[in-house]
Amino acid sequence: MVAISFSLRRLLMGRVMSKSARFLALAVCLLIAFMAPALAADLENTLYLDLPKGRVVIELRPDLAPGTVARIKELARAHFYDGLKFHRVIEGFMAQTGDPKGDGTGGSGKHLKAEFSDTRFVRGTVGMARAQDPDSADSQFFICFAPAPFLNGKYTVFGQVTAGMEYVDAIKKGNPDQNGVVADPDKIIRMQVAADADKAGH
Repeated sequence: MVAISFSLRRLLMGRVMSKSARFLALAVCLLIAFMAPALAADLENTLYLDLPKGRVVIELRPDLAPGTVARIKELARAHFYDGLKFHRVIEGFMAQTGDPKGDGTGGSGKHLKAEFSDTRFVRGTVGMARAQDPDSADSQFFICFAPAPFLNGKYTVFGQVTAGMEYVDAIKKGNPDQNGVVADPDKIIRMQVAADADKAGH
């Protein structure tokens, strides 16, 4: 930023600088000024998921699933996810968590309306788990290890891993003969909204 500011100042004050170049330089300065608060506000739509091996950063997608994102943030702020197990983990497919019972049958007690979209399930996509009823999602979610096109348009996408995917890969895998059920599973250490974590210094 220091180098950029110095260069722009030289350009703006240069005698041989054209009007169009000065206008462009001024536009760049204004763009930087307007982008700063926008980037800060993005922390409100970012999750920090702390796992045994390290921190995973998840970009939330309120543009795709506003109701789901609002509920996930609400639960994270209530520390609902802290300490929960990755009860179902299938190699090459996904890792599922968010069940306080730890066996895939529990939730927070509030079902969410389906918010299906055209966004594809790729490596690092975060989606809501559900039963047969499209509107049966609650608190359980999963992170894809690899593309899963058979889920496209059938499950709610609400986020995407942007950093720390290697820590997701390291989650203990389940028994493929038991639909991925994990013996002595890894747990979420903490999941928090990034805006809150930065304020608290976490």
